[in-house]
Amino acid sequence: MSAARAAVPALLALLWAAPGAAHHVGTYVPKDNAVSANFKEIKFALQAPKLDVARRLFERGALRREMGAQAATLPPGLEARTLAAFRAGDAREAEGHLVVFFAALARDLAREAVRQLGAPGITPVARAATGPKFLEAIWRYYNLIDFAVSMRDSKSSVAMRLAFDEAETYAKTSAAPAAVNPCAGPRRAADRARTAPDPDRLCGSLERITQILTALIEASTPARRNP
Repeated sequence: MSAARAAVPALLALLWAAPGAAHHVGTYVPKDNAVSANFKEIKFALQAPKLDVARRLFERGALRREMGAQAATLPPGLEARTLAAFRAGDAREAEGHLVVFFAALARDLAREAVRQLGAPGITPVARAATGPKFLEAIWRYYNLIDFAVSMRDSKSSVAMRLAFDEAETYAKTSAAPAAVNPCAGPRRAADRARTAPDPDRLCGSLERITQILTALIEASTPARRNP
């Protein structure tokens, strides 16, 4: 088993430990787990601004521990660069590295969702249940950085929201409340009439999410910005 694949079970265990209600783009805020709660503490300290407090929260918190656990799937040196930015008092640089971290977590979950949805022998019931669980997990992390992404790369932010809204359409039945996404516009007639989840099309949406987040990570990584 590759190091990247080995990191997935730990990430899923952490995410499933804090389930939330159905996601609605733009209106729903998922329940926190240890990593997302630590991020919010750091963010508030950066905004205060209390940079020493933010640094200590990062050094001792669940977010940094998860960075270590997921190191195989992250850009090389991300943890060290993040710590260096905190110690230098560079709030914007630290925020940029955290954007990369959470984008990578969301990307890896989208990849794993596609793998599980396409697994041989998976039952229709299991496929229908898998999509919403992964969308919940993906949004828990992407929601933390959506505003920062919109300020740094508005095209990626809009593309991500549109892809996520599309994924919700294919994951839910028509009886579910419509997602509130200011970027999405009216639903197509075929989507409004949908009466059952469509895991095959959901996989296509998840692959687009993976592509968007991969491009965002590459554009935000120093080696890519300054070849």
